[in-house]
Amino acid sequence: MPVDYRKTKAPVTTVTQDIEKIEEVTGNIYESVVIIAKRANQIAVDLKQELNKKLEEFANYTDNLEEVFENREQIEISRFYERLPKPTLIALQEFKDGEIYFRRANKEENKES
Repeated sequence: MPVDYRKTKAPVTTVTQDIEKIEEVTGNIYESVVIIAKRANQIAVDLKQELNKKLEEFANYTDNLEEVFENREQIEISRFYERLPKPTLIALQEFKDGEIYFRRANKEENKES
């Protein structure tokens, strides 16, 4: 299910966070940070694929590497993606809003090895 990152409530700039609120969800700040980091990686991959797909339309394959075409639409698309909040901030907002699904592996399963 594709997510529309344009409608995120995440801030565009870095904002000081209350660590205790982040820790409340899992009971462990490090576990919370790992969950947020993994989600941020997923978002970064999604955004990169989406941007590459849109920019691929403008690809001009020529034999001459010195030719560079300036395309206004291409520049606007790139600027739009640059103005979006960073994947880490989007993931943090999703985590705080309870929009991230995560599960813990049973500790007994890990001890069997």
